[in-house]
Amino acid sequence: MLQALALSGVGLLLALLGVQVFSGGSGRGLDAALAAGKTAAAPDFSLPRLNGEGTLRLRSLRGHPVVLNFWASWCIPCKQEAGLLESAAKSYRADGLVVLGVDAQDFRSDARRFAKRYGLTYPIVRDGSGSTLAHYGGTGFPETWFLDRRGNVVGEHVKGALTRERLARNIANVLAR
Repeated sequence: MLQALALSGVGLLLALLGVQVFSGGSGRGLDAALAAGKTAAAPDFSLPRLNGEGTLRLRSLRGHPVVLNFWASWCIPCKQEAGLLESAAKSYRADGLVVLGVDAQDFRSDARRFAKRYGLTYPIVRDGSGSTLAHYGGTGFPETWFLDRRGNVVGEHVKGALTRERLARNIANVLAR
């Protein structure tokens, strides 16, 4: 059983590598635009909801600033920032901000336990294969992007755990646009 699990993990990593290589490098383009102080359209996606019925399409959130956070239940820094993201989702909800979690490369049951354990009430979608993460140029967990009301990536691409200061600065940026 452990060998099968290990082989599955290796297969998943190879699939993610293949998607990254053949995706056209859109994630690298996003990082380059941000580094140049420009905006770039966030790659759209439609993924199944983890904590609800149906799917959620990123485009449906246009008109709202978005904190887009890629995470996995087994990621230690993801556990450290979960409460911070939940707090931001509640604090800025009246301002129209949407925190959107994208659980990737994870088991659905583990992700649901994680969301329950940390009291996550914001929308969460599931990117089981990690292909959406790859379109954003993601290479690890957690990774966070900030989207303005028009669906453009702005501010910083945060690789690793968010700090309260970094999150507040980027939220202020997207709310001001």
